[in-house]
Amino acid sequence: MENNYLIRYANIDDFEFFVENDHHISSVELNKSLADNKIIVVTGEKEKIIGWLRYNLFWDNTPFMNMLYILDGYRLNKLGTNLVLYWENEMKNLGYENVLTSTQSNEDAQHFYRKIGYREIGGFTLENDPYEIIFEKRF
Repeated sequence: MENNYLIRYANIDDFEFFVENDHHISSVELNKSLADNKIIVVTGEKEKIIGWLRYNLFWDNTPFMNMLYILDGYRLNKLGTNLVLYWENEMKNLGYENVLTSTQSNEDAQHFYRKIGYREIGGFTLENDPYEIIFEKRF
């Protein structure tokens, strides 16, 4: 990647960063995700984390991207794309044939996923929430 960005797996030393910045995961689950190498980060100057991708296994057998986030000020630099492509390559190397993710129908992320090759395969609605679109990408 250009501009001295680095993609790597997060580790326990990154715990406090995630406690402060990712409010969608409990501390218990965060510890598990870090221990299981389920978080990939992109770092910038002085190895500061500027974005992350967190995943788990849907049905215990299909990689599902739970979170993709790039901090304000670093967006629109292809960092999200590069992070997703890195993750997809890691999943291919582990023998997976496809990956999944989702986003709400009122979020712009759906256009990003379509642009990088994901296709809509369904969705659902939880009470009082917008329609959640499920996306798949096959390798």
